[in-house]
Amino acid sequence: MTRRADSGRVQAAGVARSVPPSQRLLETATKLFAAQDIREVGIDRILAESGVAKASLYSFYGSKDALVLAYLDALDHADRKRYQRAAATCAGPVEQILLFFDLAASAATKRRYRGCLYVNAASAYAGTQLGPVVAHRRWVRATLAGLLADIGVADADERAGDIQLLYDGALVGSKVERSVAPIVRARGLAAERIRDEVPHVT
Repeated sequence: MTRRADSGRVQAAGVARSVPPSQRLLETATKLFAAQDIREVGIDRILAESGVAKASLYSFYGSKDALVLAYLDALDHADRKRYQRAAATCAGPVEQILLFFDLAASAATKRRYRGCLYVNAASAYAGTQLGPVVAHRRWVRATLAGLLADIGVADADERAGDIQLLYDGALVGSKVERSVAPIVRARGLAAERIRDEVPHVT
């Protein structure tokens, strides 16, 4: 092994040690949970890849289930921020509504068509309501309802539910077909629905 390779490994190890163990655990769990079924990701693998001792996991999070909730909570906050940054550049409420589909299409390819990460987590914990999943879905629907109300759609909350249903179906279709085509199609259907409700909106 060359001296340069040795130096690189030492530097990488130093960077890893500079990151707090709780953050290393969460970052490693996020990578693994997003890429695989949560139930298939064992504690030992998370510990091995994060370089954190088991005692630290239980000290910071208490259990794998608590780490899953921390992962979902962080995912929710990150997704909201990503949406808000992108929405700030949109021309108006209609574009901000359709932005949900645009971001989903972009994420689908990056995540190798894993579908909705919140739905994946809910499936892994069937029969259990996961707080961050519920909170994220409520935020999506409330955001859609507010934007629909802004353009004069009657029964904005109910119509928001219709668009969210299209969104849910699009992500399932994208996962099964391993394609963004279902998301693009659902975006078009959502746009048609909005035009039907408010013909003067383009």
